[in-house]
Amino acid sequence: MRILVLGHTGYLGAHVAGRLRALPGALVLGGGRSPDADLDVDLAGVRPEQLAKALAAAAPDTVINCAGATGGDAVTLAEVNARGPAVLCAALREAAPSARLVHLGSAAEYGPGVPGVPVTESAPTRPVGPYGATKLAGTVAVTSSGLDAVVLRVGNPVGAGAPSTGLPGRIAVLLREAGQDPEAVLRLGDLSAHRDFVDARDVARAAVLAATAPGPLPPVLNIGGGRAVPVRDLVRELCERAGFRGRIEENTGGSVRSAPVSWQCSDITAAEEALGWRPARTLDDALGALWEGGRTP
Repeated sequence: MRILVLGHTGYLGAHVAGRLRALPGALVLGGGRSPDADLDVDLAGVRPEQLAKALAAAAPDTVINCAGATGGDAVTLAEVNARGPAVLCAALREAAPSARLVHLGSAAEYGPGVPGVPVTESAPTRPVGPYGATKLAGTVAVTSSGLDAVVLRVGNPVGAGAPSTGLPGRIAVLLREAGQDPEAVLRLGDLSAHRDFVDARDVARAAVLAATAPGPLPPVLNIGGGRAVPVRDLVRELCERAGFRGRIEENTGGSVRSAPVSWQCSDITAAEEALGWRPARTLDDALGALWEGGRTP
C-alpha cells in the first residue's frame, strides 16, 4: 500500500508518518516543502493541475492530509485550511480518484459546546473565529468531493512536538524558560475553559485505522479524549512536571482562536463503531510525552 502523508514533518504529521512506517507492507511517502519530502508540494500555493501531475507520479492508494495552519492571519488560515483541501480534492479526482483521503479537521469547527453534553458529528457547526471557520471550509470541500474520504475532527492534541501556537505547547515553552526560578511569573489568559484533550499518538493511530479500514467510512469522525478537562488542570499538571516554583497570573484576554468557547467535549462513539478506536493513553501520558519530548539530550 502506497500512503502519502501531506505535512509529514508537522506536529501531527510526524506522529502519523512514524506510526505508518511500522505498518507491514506500507510504503510511506512524505509530501511538503521539507528537503526530505518525496513530493515537493505546498497546498497553500499549488495549482490543481500541478498537484494532479505530482499525485499521478506518486500513485498513492491513500492520502492522509495533516497539512494545516493553527496560527496566522485570516488570509494565511484560509489559504492553508480552506483552499488547500479544496485543491487536493480537485487534484485527486483527476489523478487518483479511487484513492482514500483521510483529512485532519478540528473540533473548533463545532464552536461553543453545551456544558455536560458531548458533541456528536451531526451537531451544528458554529465556529467562532477564522481558524474554526477555515477548518470547516476544508471539511466541506472534502465531504462534498465525491471521493472515498473521511474527516477526523481532532480535539486538542497533546504530545511531543506540540507547537507553541497551541496552549499545551506554549505552556511547556514558558515553563522551560522559567526553569526553577521562584520569582518567575507565568502570565496566561483565562484558564476557566474545559477542553477535550487527546494524545497525539492516539490521533496518529486513528489516522492509520482510517487509512486502512475496508469499505467506506462515515464522512466525519470525532477523535478526542471523550471528556472535558479544566484547562487549569492541564496547566497545574505541567507545572508539577516542570517543578515550577513561581506563580501564575491569569487575565481574561484568552486566546483569539478559542476564548469564546468555554466548554468543549467530543462524543467519540462513532469512531469506536467505525474504526474500533478509543484513546489508549491518558492525559498524564500525553503531558509526559510533551514535557520529555522537549528536553535537551
